[in-house]
Amino acid sequence: MKKLKALSLLLALTLAAAGCGSSNQAEKDPAGSGGTKTIKFMHLWPEGTNAPQNKILNEIIADFERENPGIKIEQEILANEQYKDKIKVLSASNQLPDVGMAWPGGWLQPYVEGNKIASFDDVIDRDYRNKFVDGTIEAFEVDGKTYGLPTDLNIAIVYYNKRIFEQNGLNVPTTYDEFLHVISTLTNNGITPIALGNQERWTGSLWYMYLADRISGNETIVNAVNRKQSFEDPTLIRAAEEIQRLVDLGAFQKGYNGATSSEAESLFTSGQAAMYLTGTWVLPSFTQGENFTQEFKDSVDYFKFPTVEGGKGDINSFVGGNGGLFVSEHSTVKEEAKRFVKYFTEKFGERALGEAGIIPSYKLNADDYDLPELYLKVLKDLNDASSITLFADNIMTPGPAQVHLDMIQSLFGKEATPEEFVKAHEEALAKEAGE
Repeated sequence: MKKLKALSLLLALTLAAAGCGSSNQAEKDPAGSGGTKTIKFMHLWPEGTNAPQNKILNEIIADFERENPGIKIEQEILANEQYKDKIKVLSASNQLPDVGMAWPGGWLQPYVEGNKIASFDDVIDRDYRNKFVDGTIEAFEVDGKTYGLPTDLNIAIVYYNKRIFEQNGLNVPTTYDEFLHVISTLTNNGITPIALGNQERWTGSLWYMYLADRISGNETIVNAVNRKQSFEDPTLIRAAEEIQRLVDLGAFQKGYNGATSSEAESLFTSGQAAMYLTGTWVLPSFTQGENFTQEFKDSVDYFKFPTVEGGKGDINSFVGGNGGLFVSEHSTVKEEAKRFVKYFTEKFGERALGEAGIIPSYKLNADDYDLPELYLKVLKDLNDASSITLFADNIMTPGPAQVHLDMIQSLFGKEATPEEFVKAHEEALAKEAGE
């Protein structure tokens, strides 16, 4: 544990967006018995798997309700994929919650264009905006207006088991050739190199996004989504080829396309796989979680995704982004909901790092934190980041994003060629843009 004297994360988020429509409506009668107004809040922090976040959330809600008599927060808690699926259904049936979790970029755009979610410009000022890391509130802007308030920051990194690396005489790879050497050494020694739960598909997308970034640079996919260039760029084809090369090398465990992210995480944390690519949201459990052995906590470390020889990518470029909260435009308790979201994001930002180990969008300075070494390493890398490109299913609007996720699974399963993979993306993006 070390003291962190100051924390200021300066980030440039690479954003892209294109749009389509949707709609929403809050419950018709927000007032319960006694005139209490109820704010429906849908989120992703269950007590079982996100206990620290859940504890902070409930305490902030209790404080808000105490300070705002006559307002009650009613929670609905879902898993990540369940949440995203249900939000789509609720939007189509005009039943969005008053407050929900949001992501910037292409995920946000259709809800804005469909007049589904509310602008926060009437409740936030410059002083409030300055309390957050540069780029985090801006990530939720569309046409100069702010449609979400940020809560946390995440980047994807390659976690690895130091003990397995040492036992096999391996060094941390900084180049892709070195990375391939690590994989071949592990497979030759009968060890699963990488845990992957690609049933949920965003997990495989992380591998493609990083290979595309390291080969073609951080702007190519964004430009393709923005229709400034084609997705059938040769460098994006090569990134898809490298995915199938990893498959052929036996980089992933058997049955990876049908495995969940939780199953893949268990494979890694139990020492049955040497590496695992996922977000920094697992830092609290990997360093302080009660479900993992001390042996695992002592063995876990991470490295940046390696550079590719001849590629345009920078090793300090990350795939990631920040989450936040939205308010339904047609909520019958819209003003109260906005007040709650503003209150929540500020209070959560003040408490998230120290109490839950969550890296917040909130600026923290001149405070002391007792943090594991892994946190200090991540925070330094965030400070040194040359760019952060949003997760692919956030960059793209829902239609192309669904094609991307489906094709990711087909690519990893070798049911689609690299050329078919990029062609499907190009056609979906062109159709969305009306080309």
